[in-house]
Amino acid sequence: MCPDIRGQRSSEDPTARLEEARGLALAIGIVVAESYILNVRVVRPNTLFGEGQVQRIATDCELHEAELVIVDGALSAIQQRNLEEKIGRKVIDRTGLILEIFGERAATAEGRLQVELAHLDYQQSRLVRSWTHLERQRGGFGFLGGPGETQIEADRRMIRDRMGKLRRELEQVRKTRELHRKRRGRAPWPVIALVGYTNAGKSTLFNRMTGADVMAEDLLFATLDPTMRAIGLPGVEKAILSDTVGFISDLPTQLVAAFRATLEEVTAADIVLHVRDIANPDSVQQKRQVLAVLADLGVVNEEGEGVDAPVIEVWNKWDLLNEERRDELQTIASTDDSVIPISAITGTGVDALGDRLGAILTKGARTYAFVIPASDGARIAWLHAHGEVLDEEGAGQGEDGPLRRIDVRLTQKEFGRFEALDD
Repeated sequence: MCPDIRGQRSSEDPTARLEEARGLALAIGIVVAESYILNVRVVRPNTLFGEGQVQRIATDCELHEAELVIVDGALSAIQQRNLEEKIGRKVIDRTGLILEIFGERAATAEGRLQVELAHLDYQQSRLVRSWTHLERQRGGFGFLGGPGETQIEADRRMIRDRMGKLRRELEQVRKTRELHRKRRGRAPWPVIALVGYTNAGKSTLFNRMTGADVMAEDLLFATLDPTMRAIGLPGVEKAILSDTVGFISDLPTQLVAAFRATLEEVTAADIVLHVRDIANPDSVQQKRQVLAVLADLGVVNEEGEGVDAPVIEVWNKWDLLNEERRDELQTIASTDDSVIPISAITGTGVDALGDRLGAILTKGARTYAFVIPASDGARIAWLHAHGEVLDEEGAGQGEDGPLRRIDVRLTQKEFGRFEALDD
């Protein structure tokens, strides 16, 4: 159920929020027997809900033979334990549910490390002294005697030790990722990062543009681990397209920290593609959530504009709009260069998106004329691979043999890299 707490979430539609919670449950294979919004006038510190509401939940569980209760909000450890006692069912909150999804979906070693770290951080906050199975005492050590170490203290210490080890491993992964990013930075290929709310269609667009077969289903958090593929664009022989984890409102703080490394790819991108599910009634609110995270990462400013790289809004699922809404949005898109309407599933507008990306990446490109020894195949091949060769012909004889004159369009960045080949 979705608690609608008075004075909170005023900008969010509780119905949309409930639908998203259902999507999260379905994403992990849970069969949803019943879902509804509960208005909470006064937050009860021991159960969150009032007595009558707790009784209603218990009755509905009996009626539908439900084994699990999901509360789409944050529960304290005490509230979770008390609800479980009163309802007689397992209870998890939004954070616990998202952690379960991430735990099931993480595919790479890094992803699994991050998920485990987030799980332990969450578990640590669940250790409350009133849990009877944690009341056991261990005997004193040496000459100290005394009551000894309680089980809860031992559990906390074990969790802290494991978290420390995971953080060290993740730091090593982060350094390796940084080295890879620097290596890519020395390469001449621009990076385009796909970002957006979960289930906006990023992976479907990624597959459409790369011909890859990344998991792309109508599920929240279908993609968790960053994926990269090379693509060709008009005027750009090769670019790297990066698919990232989807954003979501109220992402658990444990995951914000743990998954920051996977979003570092976005901070190094030459272009950021913000993929929006434009057919979703909650699309505007989802956009705010994504921009808030990007602002946190320093990718956009307060106005939502790219700081170091341009941000293009990709209005996906265009095919799901009715004609009236499509015409209305088309009027807006036609006057805004930073917006491209597409349907990743049908391919509509994807070519236009490619043209726009090519135009951005080749903006400021100039034509250069190079005279190179014909025997210098490496530099000639580099120009063909990374620039737009306009003309190539013999240029007489040099000291070391025949020469070639090559007229090629290069961006300033590519020209600098070509010059660096001599170093």
